[in-house]
Amino acid sequence: METTIKILLVDDHQMVREGLKSFLDQEHYQIVGEANNGTEALSLLSDREVDVLVTDITMPEMDGIDLTKEAINKYPSLNVLALTMMNEGHNIKKMLAAGAKGYVLKDCTQSDLRKAIENVANGQTFFSDEVTETIMQGLTAQPSLKKRVATEIPLTNRETEILHLICKEYSNTEIAEALFISARTVETHKRNLLEKTGVKNIAGLVLYAIERKLFDDL
Repeated sequence: METTIKILLVDDHQMVREGLKSFLDQEHYQIVGEANNGTEALSLLSDREVDVLVTDITMPEMDGIDLTKEAINKYPSLNVLALTMMNEGHNIKKMLAAGAKGYVLKDCTQSDLRKAIENVANGQTFFSDEVTETIMQGLTAQPSLKKRVATEIPLTNRETEILHLICKEYSNTEIAEALFISARTVETHKRNLLEKTGVKNIAGLVLYAIERKLFDDL
């Protein structure tokens, strides 16, 4: 039996919210609330259980970036998915830095949106193909990357293996099974990866690998 994913929709366009509700308000998904901006969303988060916060970026009063920062600060276990038309590198970086686990464009397929929500609900990441391409084109040549490289600690072979599987959206259990180690050991390696790379979350680890072109199949 599938677990119902409780979703809070945040978008300042009612037609967008209505369209999403018509697709998502099914047995496997439950829309527990909708908001016109970040301020309304924070108010709703205070009195209901939410698995995935699906938010646009550009909104009045409080945008999606500030909403993500404040929401995750108050509710660290909350999973955030950006759903937007904005494909610029700086917006992608800001949303991921704020703590979003996924970033998809509004012209994505229903299949991609479904996979994005389910991945993010499970604490994994998901990016539209166009978003991944923007990251690869825009971030590799930045001076800040070169500066960070000089201070980074090299990854071990095992850490590199685990990072590769994280990028392929494996869960802790799947990584443990693939490498014949315990899920607790996987979690320890993840913490070490975060510390060594200087990023804050799993989305940051994926960006780290993409920036450095560590794996040919990304």
